[in-house]
Amino acid sequence: MLSIFNFFGNILGYLLKGLYMIVRNYGIAIILFTIITKVLMFPFSVKQQKSTAAQGKIAQKQKELQQKYANNKAKYNEELQALYQKEGVSPASGCLTALIPFPIMIGLYYAVVFPLKNVLHYSSELVTQATNVLKNVPGVSANFSSNSFYSEIQIVKHYDSLKPYLTMFSADQSAELDTFSKSFNLFGFDLLGTPRGSAFATFLWVIPVLCLVTAWGQQFYMSRTNAAMQQQAGCMKYAMYILPLITVYFAYTMPAAIGFYWVVSQITGIIQTVIIHKYYGPDTLCAKQEASRAVLRFNEEEKIRPLSFAQQKQIEEKIYHTANQTNTEKSGKSQKKQDGKKKSNNADQYIGSRK
Repeated sequence: MLSIFNFFGNILGYLLKGLYMIVRNYGIAIILFTIITKVLMFPFSVKQQKSTAAQGKIAQKQKELQQKYANNKAKYNEELQALYQKEGVSPASGCLTALIPFPIMIGLYYAVVFPLKNVLHYSSELVTQATNVLKNVPGVSANFSSNSFYSEIQIVKHYDSLKPYLTMFSADQSAELDTFSKSFNLFGFDLLGTPRGSAFATFLWVIPVLCLVTAWGQQFYMSRTNAAMQQQAGCMKYAMYILPLITVYFAYTMPAAIGFYWVVSQITGIIQTVIIHKYYGPDTLCAKQEASRAVLRFNEEEKIRPLSFAQQKQIEEKIYHTANQTNTEKSGKSQKKQDGKKKSNNADQYIGSRK
């Protein structure tokens, strides 16, 4: 599984490196990187929003079907599929569009965590060789044995002091690493540092705080604008505000570059949510759908040609003739019934007089 995520990170790392080569600052590259990927994923977010709105529209009808066919599950499934087909809703479309951005988000994370392999695209063998050497260096070995997952970030962070031990890198790679390690300073923040254990004056603690504020801000806005989220109750309702605390913990214990990426991602996510709600909100989508139906109905009525006077007269005479014929047949049947009754009465009188 990790190899698959790392594969996405390696691909997206080319974009991150290209941006870094342009701006020469890893923090700014992360900002541009996040914005571009959000733009690329925007159509999937819109499609998911449309699917959510469509599901909300038929939610009441689905509830009525559940009550009506509570004891007949087969009939309920049949009627539910008919409802989906009538309303033009695909129940699986929302899930698919929600899953598509997931590997992209994981790929972004792996591109940030493994800058040597996924951004500078050094071979895994070369990076592993460097890590193994540093595990045996007194004073720094602890950073590569207990926290090997972030060993690449540690190499970049302490490259000046580790350079004498990293002889496996070529001269060009060494010069590239030297420049790369100095590009993690943004707005006074050292993105290679870790908030936990850093001095208060470094202000790295601001990054986990921003993670919490932006995450809660996004959840609060979505809960106010999303009808489905408003209907959630119990554990699900409070989980939306508790889960961001996990992100804060990771942002506090991981290198600041990871937390900074999450902050930028959540800020762009809030902007995206506002845009989607304004132009693709449930009320807006329903209004557009009703307008489309009205236009379609108008076009269908325009295609219907009115009948000429002669055709109308012919239909009128046909209806009049049919009505008269029906009345005549009814009168004939009634007359036969009366004649039959008279004959029956005469027969009874004859038999009675004979007796």
